[in-house]
Amino acid sequence: MNYQDINAKTIDSWCENGWQWGKAISHEEYQKALNGEWDVLLTPTKAVPHDWFGNLKGKKILGLASGGGQQIPIFSALGAKCTVLDYSSEQCEREREIAKREGYDVEIIQFDMTKRLPFRDGTFDLIFHPLSNCYVEEVKPIFKECFRVLKKGGILLSGLDNGINFIFDDMETEVKYKLPFNPLNDRQQYEDSIKNDWGIQFSHTLEEQIGGQLEAGFVLTNLYEDTNGEGRLHEYNIPSFFATRAVKP
Repeated sequence: MNYQDINAKTIDSWCENGWQWGKAISHEEYQKALNGEWDVLLTPTKAVPHDWFGNLKGKKILGLASGGGQQIPIFSALGAKCTVLDYSSEQCEREREIAKREGYDVEIIQFDMTKRLPFRDGTFDLIFHPLSNCYVEEVKPIFKECFRVLKKGGILLSGLDNGINFIFDDMETEVKYKLPFNPLNDRQQYEDSIKNDWGIQFSHTLEEQIGGQLEAGFVLTNLYEDTNGEGRLHEYNIPSFFATRAVKP
């Protein structure tokens, strides 16, 4: 079993056990979005500024690794034409359930985002890519694919991990692991990942993530930092995530 299959099965099990990021929005939240009252997350706690999106009515949006019924229903309520791609069957099922419940159309594709994306060049106006690159060993090819499938002037919104979470123990009091965190290259990291049901996760540098977007051809227009939302690092207000807005010129 390759690491992406391990991650898909791990996330499926998390969803079945009530994972926060596998819970679809409520009917009431969907109705609020229809009335223009909404927010979505790329990182754990900070809502994405509305001006990062522009007017979404009629726009073609790709939710990349964005299954779970949390953001795509909001974009659909705002009039966007949405496609969601996710490798977790449970995350895809959440999308089907809420689309059926609220009566909107969405294209749902269960697919590994480390492969060439199954879309033509210049298909989408916007890609919404919430925190998920930590489950992928090589992130630069993903940014290149995002650039390819976006239209000229298209927007990439990404939630990213700065790596600090990977160095600490579960109590966030002791530095335990060295960077880069890559269980495929470190036996202890791999054994701990499997034992603790973390899936196979990877740390990534700013060079890989911001540099990777720039290398792909994007122009970075904005960013913000965020914390874990809970735990010792959060209590000390230590940023562990960041979100970026990039445009295809």
